[in-house]
Amino acid sequence: MCGEKARRNGKTKIGKKRFFCRYCYYSFIRQRHVKVGYSDFVKFHDFIVNKLNKEAILEKEYISRTSLWRKFKPFFGYCPAPEDSNFLIPKNLSNAKPRPWVLGIDGKWLHRQGVVMIYRDVTNKFNLYWSFHFSESYEAVEKDFEKVNLIIKDSLFSGVVSDWKGAIVSAVNIFFPPTPHQRCLSHVQRQLLRFLPLRSPIPATQKLRIIAKVITDIKTHEEKYYWVSSVNYWILKYGHILKEKTIGVGVKKKWWYTHGNTRRAVKLLTFNEKHLFAYLDYPFIPNTNNSLEGLNSQIKTKLSNHRGMQTPQQITYLFWLFTFKRIKNRYDLKRLWDSLKNKIYRF
Repeated sequence: MCGEKARRNGKTKIGKKRFFCRYCYYSFIRQRHVKVGYSDFVKFHDFIVNKLNKEAILEKEYISRTSLWRKFKPFFGYCPAPEDSNFLIPKNLSNAKPRPWVLGIDGKWLHRQGVVMIYRDVTNKFNLYWSFHFSESYEAVEKDFEKVNLIIKDSLFSGVVSDWKGAIVSAVNIFFPPTPHQRCLSHVQRQLLRFLPLRSPIPATQKLRIIAKVITDIKTHEEKYYWVSSVNYWILKYGHILKEKTIGVGVKKKWWYTHGNTRRAVKLLTFNEKHLFAYLDYPFIPNTNNSLEGLNSQIKTKLSNHRGMQTPQQITYLFWLFTFKRIKNRYDLKRLWDSLKNKIYRF
């Protein structure tokens, strides 16, 4: 893979000669490579963005599935980095912006194998950076912020919206301490409705659920004041149930809170309300991360349409998808092909 000479390394189970590179420690067999060109790259683009499915390409080109896979294999063998297509970022995104813009951060978990982190300019609806990590750790977000800084240069974002994971909050506070950080209210609402079941027989839970459902509808400071007052009134009237305990009999735990999920919901509603309503003080910040939620929904649908891919293939597929999202016309696609073809030919 590195271009150095390789030595023989035995045979595979089916009798093919295996080779091993002592410099990059890559083991491989010699295969018949099919040369791919720009026309194949266009078909691959249409396949990734779902303009054409596999059956339509087979019918149009009069080729077999094996031949199609041989043509697509070099593309799946190369995982494009965000830096490979940074030249496609519009100038008004990379230079000084005429208006404040907001950075949206979210992650798409691939089962339990890892998470694809996405950093998006939600104001201009453009993906700035993406990466794969085994967890949403502070070290992972820190590395990504260093890359994002190189892209945005002097055009610092004016706000952040995220699902308020601990690593993201810590990284924003350390790297950009004065930046307002809005917690996605859609995430908060989903958590609250999960803690407060619809058919709960407890009146206190039913009333708290009604309060929780309207959290995304608050538009002014006055509405916020009435909403906070309703939460405080609920605590004053039903707060005693939060202290109720159940004594364990015949189990290891001696006791636990009877209404544990209700306690979690109240804590979520009352803990540092500043991050819940930052958008009221900064109107340019959205109160939800719907721009990224819509992208995550598309990812889920596309991965479902291509079931059977292993995690490395899913990562490569998503990285190509994000790269092609930056394509606005065929001219951009040709420029991308010219910049990547030498890297793709290696595979």
